[in-house]
Amino acid sequence: MKVFFSALVLILGLTTVSFAQKGVLKFKEETHKFGKVPQGTPVTHEFVFTNTGSDPVILSNVTVSCGCTTPVWSKEPVLPGKTGSVKATFNAAAAGPFNKPVTVFSNTEGGSITLYLNGEVVPKTAAKSSK
Repeated sequence: MKVFFSALVLILGLTTVSFAQKGVLKFKEETHKFGKVPQGTPVTHEFVFTNTGSDPVILSNVTVSCGCTTPVWSKEPVLPGKTGSVKATFNAAAAGPFNKPVTVFSNTEGGSITLYLNGEVVPKTAAKSSK
């Protein structure tokens, strides 16, 4: 009987720990649509998030799929209720549609979230004539 109660206490304790809320990233948007971007013109978007959890959020790394995108992110811990950001600059060098992932790694449950930049790079002359 003691073993049963000990196991029950252990299971309840682990369940409580697994439901404890950590830092939670809530982005205002997870995809940004630039629309038509003139070729040769870098474009930047800032993804803003709020920590809606109970613990500080730390962004440990942000990765991109190619050298055409450069990320910059909040390096300090983001306290509960506060905001942070991930800025991503896309170098619109090659013409055509794009959908660039920006993966954010943090100490939140799940550990990562992927944001997206998309649009279409058009030759400068086409961009001028479409305005």
